Amino acid sequence: SNPSTQNNCKVTNMTPTLQGSLVTLRPLLKTDAQLLIDAAADGELWSLPFTVVPSADTAESYIQKALQGQTEGTVMPFAVTLSSDQRVIGSTRFWKIDKENRKLEIGHTWYSQSWQKTAANTESKLLLLRYAFEQLKCVRVQFTTDVLNERSQAAILRIGAVQESIIRNERIMPDGRKRTSIRYSIIDDEWPQVRTNLERRLSSYSKEK
Repeated sequence: SNPSTQNNCKVTNMTPTLQGSLVTLRPLLKTDAQLLIDAAADGELWSLPFTVVPSADTAESYIQKALQGQTEGTVMPFAVTLSSDQRVIGSTRFWKIDKENRKLEIGHTWYSQSWQKTAANTESKLLLLRYAFEQLKCVRVQFTTDVLNERSQAAILRIGAVQESIIRNERIMPDGRKRTSIRYSIIDDEWPQVRTNLERRLSSYSKEK
């Protein structure tokens, strides 16, 4: 490899497959539209006011936009699947990838209603963060959530992320609402402790079973 690029964020335009015991995150494919619609139908997630979740009308363009970002090197989109049978139960992605400054955002995350508040999210976050900090050598991973989405805010804080700022009119939602967002981050120095906490939470899930 070219020695002058060795310290850059080791991001390629290829989305990896991240294998866990409960869930596997695989690259989102052009052919996934119906699988996403089926996953989102569990809870009719497309009607949530604070998350953009694909519906029958929007799944094709949702995927197309994600794959365009992948081609440009700023997005790595994943389908969240069950490791046991490859069934799609949601989606997540790395985006706002900034190779020069070795930072990115984890977002566009949603799960079928029956998989919310389960070990699926904990394991997904562990897989994503481990890849970001240990493979891509990121120094910062951020999360941004809607000020209205209290469940998401609580979940991000539970991971061990630090709240940084409130961003007014951060984006315009499909219904035209000007969304105020809350931003959180984990930096490289904090990762070992965050990793330990996530691993502990995962093992407590498996003990409950």
